[in-house]
Amino acid sequence: METLQIIINVAVMLVLVGILYRMQKKHVSFTKRVFTGLGLGLVFGILLQVIYGATTGVVKTSVDWFSIIGSGYVGLLQMIVTPLIMVSIISAIMNLKGNQNIGKMSGSIIGTLLITTAIAATIGIGVTQMFGLEAIQIESGEAEQARADRLEQQLGDVQDLTIPQQVLEFIPTNPFADMTGERRTSTIAVVIFSAFVGAAVLGLDRKKPEQADTFRKLVNSLYAVVMRIVTLVLRLTPYGILALITKVTATTDAQEILKLGEFVIASYVALALMFIVHLILVTVFGFNPIAYAKKVISTLVFAFTSRSSAASIPLNIETQTKKLGVSQGIANLSASFGATIGQNGCAGIYPAMLAVMIAPTVGVTMDWQFYVTLVLVVMISSFGVAGVGGGATFASLIVLSTMNLPVGLAGLLISVEPLIDMGRTALNVNGSMTAGLISSKMLKENDQEIFDKANFDLDSAHEG
Repeated sequence: METLQIIINVAVMLVLVGILYRMQKKHVSFTKRVFTGLGLGLVFGILLQVIYGATTGVVKTSVDWFSIIGSGYVGLLQMIVTPLIMVSIISAIMNLKGNQNIGKMSGSIIGTLLITTAIAATIGIGVTQMFGLEAIQIESGEAEQARADRLEQQLGDVQDLTIPQQVLEFIPTNPFADMTGERRTSTIAVVIFSAFVGAAVLGLDRKKPEQADTFRKLVNSLYAVVMRIVTLVLRLTPYGILALITKVTATTDAQEILKLGEFVIASYVALALMFIVHLILVTVFGFNPIAYAKKVISTLVFAFTSRSSAASIPLNIETQTKKLGVSQGIANLSASFGATIGQNGCAGIYPAMLAVMIAPTVGVTMDWQFYVTLVLVVMISSFGVAGVGGGATFASLIVLSTMNLPVGLAGLLISVEPLIDMGRTALNVNGSMTAGLISSKMLKENDQEIFDKANFDLDSAHEG
């Protein structure tokens, strides 16, 4: 009986995929297909949970089959992240004009990310206080205790590294290993290595122009090939979102969410407030916030469903360059840096909320010095957070241990972690796009005509 039910569920998923494919053949816009995939996945996931339950074998096996589409799509994106970062940054730097400066670009982007992370931490503190949240209010079960034990083990690894040692981890001592994503700082390491290659080409222009020209042609050819692969993979976005959101809604235990409902609500209030801050910043720098929101929504939907800032890099870059008018160099740097530095959701709001919730349980006095210290620690700790699901946990470990707070209590939120992580990831990605747009404006690298094209759709870049 279960086998038949699983076959029926898989067949329904294939029918939904067929609907999206038919929409693509009829040239329905990319954004509409993304939201159609999101809506169909939500409805299908809810039906699966209502009919079978969130933890039954039928749902688990069905979702396992759905993952061929959902996790397969995320895997393809992760496949092209490193090649895209490398060729894009090398290309951007070696083609810099006389008045452009890689140092100014990087400084502007990182500065914006850190400032917005500080604002996010402040919002997290304020919302936690407003809701009166404390860790002692949350019940601990077997799963939560097991998670707490794992966090204690991870803490040992974190405490073994001082802040200077963590900074040294950014250096690509073995760039080939970093290309495999071996370390949590691999993305930044690849960015640094690629920047050196690009700068070397600029230096070669003066001494050996023929060799520089040969290498430049090679990189430009590689860039064209990689971007073509990006185009092919991004066409699959609506299908990936369909499968990913189906999995989330089918397997999320509603009862567990209700138990921690106040924390979930508080988290999303904080995330919503930070999204508003992003829109205010966009407005201050002369951009229409409504137009901005319409242009980035598809990328945010993918970030929300995939829970991966790193996997969102290709779509992030294409949105910045094709929809927001950000220059190629700034777009690549902001998307790459934003996946590991200054994540407003995972490294800003979440650790700050946990610290404020946990502090009263160990008798810590929360005065203005505590809050200022917490915000500064959050900013510093936001370097090198992994750009995949679980990065918030690592950031929290660093913040809590630095503030001399127990890390085990963070395990109490394991049951709602995936649900909150979806919103955090979307905020992370929006923060990187906001940093790219603001930096492009400050450095006069933005194309206002592209931003003003209200009807532009990513499909125009996907055809052919």
